[in-house]
Amino acid sequence: MRGECVLSDSGQEAPRNTWFLGWKASRMFLIKGSVAGGAVYLVYDQELLGPSDKSQAALQKAGEVVPPAMYQFSQYVCQQTGLQIPQLPAPPKIYFPIRDSWNAGIMTVMSALSVAPSKAREYSKEGWEYVKARIK
Repeated sequence: MRGECVLSDSGQEAPRNTWFLGWKASRMFLIKGSVAGGAVYLVYDQELLGPSDKSQAALQKAGEVVPPAMYQFSQYVCQQTGLQIPQLPAPPKIYFPIRDSWNAGIMTVMSALSVAPSKAREYSKEGWEYVKARIK
């Protein structure tokens, strides 16, 4: 019974176990959706979408936590595998004002959205003229 073929509506043979492909795709969708949902929850939980002061504090906290964690992980890998990983120099301290970048990004997006209708009209007119020239 397993893997038998039946005739489909078009008269061609179709395998009976096509449900497996649907299950595989839905499983991948669930995994990706779970990862995306977890990322959204993490952003919401850490209040990264709130005021830029909180975002900057979270970035500073990550900058303090990530390097020691990477060092501990590299030490663990060295112990487990016997590999020698050379000690990297400490990363430079960089001050990155999030508020200025955020505001510049918002201004750029809003500027692009405000000119989008006129640019769409302009590009469609150019495209129509190109098509008319090619048809003649």
